[in-house]
Amino acid sequence: MAFGKWIGGLFGFINTGGNILGAIAGFVLGSLFDSFMEKKEMNWEQQVNNPEDEEYVKHNRNETRDDFLFSLMVLCAHMIQADGKIMHSEMELTRKFLRQTFGPAAVTEGNNILLRLFDYRKQQGEVAWQQQFRQACYEMSMAMPEEHRIQLIDFLAQIAKADSKVHQQEISVLKEIAINLQLSASIVDQMLSLGGNTLEDAYKVLGISPDATDEEVRKAYRKMVIMHHPDKVQNLGDDVKEAATRKLQEINKAKELIFQARGLK
Repeated sequence: MAFGKWIGGLFGFINTGGNILGAIAGFVLGSLFDSFMEKKEMNWEQQVNNPEDEEYVKHNRNETRDDFLFSLMVLCAHMIQADGKIMHSEMELTRKFLRQTFGPAAVTEGNNILLRLFDYRKQQGEVAWQQQFRQACYEMSMAMPEEHRIQLIDFLAQIAKADSKVHQQEISVLKEIAINLQLSASIVDQMLSLGGNTLEDAYKVLGISPDATDEEVRKAYRKMVIMHHPDKVQNLGDDVKEAATRKLQEINKAKELIFQARGLK
């Protein structure tokens, strides 16, 4: 299903006082957006049979820029409202992300989209909102590889951490998003435990229980290294690669804590 079809009703609702999405058409989510576009363009180019059809690809590319950013804001809105409150720290983190990724001019536009999404959810109710949320997740899961969807969960987890306390409702919503992005819910516990200093945190980072055998510990560690190795996201730009490097350092830290506790080498 094309984004334009499912987004039409909601777009009509928020698009008052000017074309909001059109105003930010020039701003894209850097390399994550490129990942999203790549798969879409493969389908479009298969339909191009002569030079005149190139205009078709160009039109769809511009439309998809808007759709991707809109879907990202849907997930941000869903995360921000997870605990029933709209916290200044969470909004500010999202605005900072928009500023760093799209540039200063995008902050007001992205903020307006979020505010109108909040209003839409309030006026239209949970059934309509859940439909939009699930469709946004579906389209992203179909167009983005696993390692890029993991980076998206990592960003949303930062929103949950923005007020220095992660509530149970936020954990539940993060797991809901992960599942709808065709990821394991356990990835959320792993993300949230990164940076912890306890043995309990270390086991959560590797996604295993303290009762796991030594071989299961080693296997879980190898799996995490493969999944989060910076080489997996080297095409996503320096910022994402640096984040993956820090994540790998935390995974190694968790492994060392467990190995030390067990007397392993």
